Amino acid sequence: MYQHTLLFLNIGAQETILIVLAILLLFGGKKLPELARGLGKGIREFKDASDDVKREIHRNVNSLTAEEELKKEEEEEKRRVAQREQSNTEQID
Repeated sequence: MYQHTLLFLNIGAQETILIVLAILLLFGGKKLPELARGLGKGIREFKDASDDVKREIHRNVNSLTAEEELKKEEEEEKRRVAQREQSNTEQID
């Protein structure tokens, strides 16, 4: 997955090394693990939130589909009952 990200950003190995060195110089070796931990937590929270949104959307779509199917079945049943009643009245006449 890391390669796909680099290909998407069009960043080569030299640029990646330069960026890592710049971050190391700016923040220092002691602060880097804390920054990485915070970044990881932020990414995890974002992923969890997006999964929750996706799950809610799928749940709503599925419930709407189920409701539509129930309505169709009820309408079909009403039509069948009406047809039976009509055929019964025609047989009586």
